Amino acid sequence: MVGHHQEVRRQGSMRLRAALIGLVMVSASAAWAQDHSSRPITLVVPYAAGGGNDVIARIVATRMSADLGQQIVIENRGGAGGTIATRQVAHAVPDGLTLLIATSSLAINPSLYPSAGYDPRKDFAPIGLIASSSNVVLVHPSVPAQSIVELIALAKREPGTLTFASTGTGSSVHLAAELFAGMAGIKLTHVPYKGSGPALNDLLGGHVSMMFATMASAAGLVREGYKVRALAVTGATRSTLFPELPTVAEAGLPGYEAVLHYGIVAPAGTPAPVIERLNAALNAALADDEIKQKLAAEGAEVLPVSPGAYAADIAKEETKWSEIIRKAGVRAE
Repeated sequence: MVGHHQEVRRQGSMRLRAALIGLVMVSASAAWAQDHSSRPITLVVPYAAGGGNDVIARIVATRMSADLGQQIVIENRGGAGGTIATRQVAHAVPDGLTLLIATSSLAINPSLYPSAGYDPRKDFAPIGLIASSSNVVLVHPSVPAQSIVELIALAKREPGTLTFASTGTGSSVHLAAELFAGMAGIKLTHVPYKGSGPALNDLLGGHVSMMFATMASAAGLVREGYKVRALAVTGATRSTLFPELPTVAEAGLPGYEAVLHYGIVAPAGTPAPVIERLNAALNAALADDEIKQKLAAEGAEVLPVSPGAYAADIAKEETKWSEIIRKAGVRAE
């Protein structure tokens, strides 16, 4: 009987200790959450200010900040095709206070830069996609091609004579053109530039024949309609910005698709509740009509998904583009 009472007291003591430990953990968690929400979030843009990544980051950050009740500070850290800032975020403290606006380059760069210093699948906790954006195929008016079919035929008649501009070796617009050339069985000559401004200027001047330009950078030129000729968009569906333009796939190259994905990631190890909170704020922003309109004006269409779905997208992008880089023999500058 005495043994029974001792066992009851022992179990009661263990339950009390467990309850006290749980109370301490809850209190600590609440204190951490309070401290966390009072500190600003840094959203790192791995490119210079003013580009498409920067614009899209600022559009969603404003609404997310209001929803979270927490300041989001945009910090531009350019260099090495985005790898420097991406590596820094990968090694940041995983507390949800340092985030990265990512594009398809997140998955592309480790195949281009041996010293990228991060693994896109292992070193990040995906929060969610923001939007997708097509490129638009532009040719100089001197190029005697009125369609994708005619452009391919011209390239086959004169291998290597058509030159295409890009925003840099290994950039998304460069690889979009390499995918096009590979699928069409043609040879194009690559001319890399440091940014979309210089590339488009040389296209306008007739120094290069064509360019797979981002929608955001090319929208004004497409609207003007006489300085360059827009042949098609590179997405799987037509762009809401220019619905009159066919996709490359429907215009003569079935199966072709090259879109730029924008998303937000955190360092791996960021607590799941923090990821879920940030994903909810991001998707709430993307459901806002004003945000949708602002993104549409940049040629981007909202793409709200779960963290798991974004992780699958990163893996798919890495598989796709690493194979194209290998086949085309692309090397970073």
